[in-house]
Amino acid sequence: MATEGNDRQPKYQRIADALRDAIKAGEYGPGDRLPGENDLMATFGVARMTARQALGVLQNEGITESRKGVGVFVRAFRPLRRRGIQRLSQDQWGAGRSIWSADIGDRTLAVDQIRVSEEEAPDPIGAVLNAQTGEATCVRSRRYVLDGKPVMLATSYFPADLVAGSAITQEDTGPGGVYERLAELGHKPVHFREEIRSRMPSYDEANRLELAMGTPVIVICRTAFADEGRPVEVNEMVLDSAAYVLEYDFDA
Repeated sequence: MATEGNDRQPKYQRIADALRDAIKAGEYGPGDRLPGENDLMATFGVARMTARQALGVLQNEGITESRKGVGVFVRAFRPLRRRGIQRLSQDQWGAGRSIWSADIGDRTLAVDQIRVSEEEAPDPIGAVLNAQTGEATCVRSRRYVLDGKPVMLATSYFPADLVAGSAITQEDTGPGGVYERLAELGHKPVHFREEIRSRMPSYDEANRLELAMGTPVIVICRTAFADEGRPVEVNEMVLDSAAYVLEYDFDA
């Protein structure tokens, strides 16, 4: 294991760098257990807190995961490559395919928590949908699990009068998902806008995504527009930042 580093770095950071380099070099593969606090204390001659901080750095980066009472292991989960442009193409959902199929290949995706309700949208989202104060929206909340790992929470808001009586108000929206159903209602999405930011998760978000302490989330807010610029959906997505690579591929 390499131990060289910048002497001005804190000791815990130098240890974390050495462990990271060892993982990159293949000394520890996916699912392998890393040296524990006692091992690091003996190898590097540091206090327990320093060893604990070093392991915490790798956990916060999403490289490792802690298993209570067992140790710290190299994370085996492969990041999901989210193809931000291809997935929203009409060729995708218009052919009855889920927009997720552009991202996951042959991996297993499940929605294990879903709730559909009618309620007032938060003020910023209501403003985008041009909803009046007190006006109800159709709200679809989901949790997405990939290869057994929760990776995203998503909450979509639709004008209630626009989607009333359609499959969008049901748990199963059918082939092509909500965008194909909007097209059938005469409100086909023709333009999308996504805003992306990063922040720390709320307690509920961290719990539902099963995040290690200190792991940030990526928040993507997507608005779908029909003809004449009418907003027909606002979807706020909270992503485990360690589970995703965001890919945008377009011509100059």
